[in-house]
Amino acid sequence: MKALKNKWTLVVLAVMTTAIGISQVTPTGETVAETNQAAKVAGEKITMLEFVFKGCYFMVPIVLLLMYTIYLVVERYRYISRTTKFSPDLLTDVKMSLDKGNMDEALIQAKKYQTSHGVVVAEGIQTIGRPTAEIESNMEMAVNIEIGKMERHMGHLGLIAGIAPTFGFIGTIAGVIKIFYNISISSDVSIGNISGGLYEKMISSGSGLVVGIVAYSAYHLLNSMIDKYSLHAQTINLKFINILNRPAKWQ
Repeated sequence: MKALKNKWTLVVLAVMTTAIGISQVTPTGETVAETNQAAKVAGEKITMLEFVFKGCYFMVPIVLLLMYTIYLVVERYRYISRTTKFSPDLLTDVKMSLDKGNMDEALIQAKKYQTSHGVVVAEGIQTIGRPTAEIESNMEMAVNIEIGKMERHMGHLGLIAGIAPTFGFIGTIAGVIKIFYNISISSDVSIGNISGGLYEKMISSGSGLVVGIVAYSAYHLLNSMIDKYSLHAQTINLKFINILNRPAKWQ
């Protein structure tokens, strides 16, 4: 009798355990603990840096290109802004010195501003006495040399604008190949398996495009500053030639 009672006790415990287990199973077949764990992982917050570096090792060259782009843009912008500054007093001071017949003082006045305009005007002063066409030609060459200095390394921005998106696309393609390779091995074609890996790989494409856009925009912004200088330099050159042509003693 006691053995029978113990037997029924074991049966009741088994039924209760089974019932508890069934109550913990979701309609999808997962247990509540598994579902809660998945929800926790799904709702887990990550930092922006962690999110970016989910784009795999192809993010390394993209980040390096971004850092170099920022450095190059800041350095070129500061250089061009400094060298293209123009003071209205430049031609006024030069004209006053030339009117007094003091070419050395005029040369000092041109060089003291330490700008591209001053360099070009100084070149014109040093060629005074030669034909006007030769003076204009020398000043034009000086302008071209100054523009060349401003454009130094700017071609790198155009190169980055094309390379960075390419790195991103290669990273995404490599990631997609890896996803389908894993699917072919595990035969797991679940949406979570595909989308989870795919969004990480597409981060590299998005990052590459962002870096490319930054480099492309900066390249054209800096070029517009150089174009503005070129136009202004032509105006300064014309005014300088007019200064020389008015007093006959400088012919």
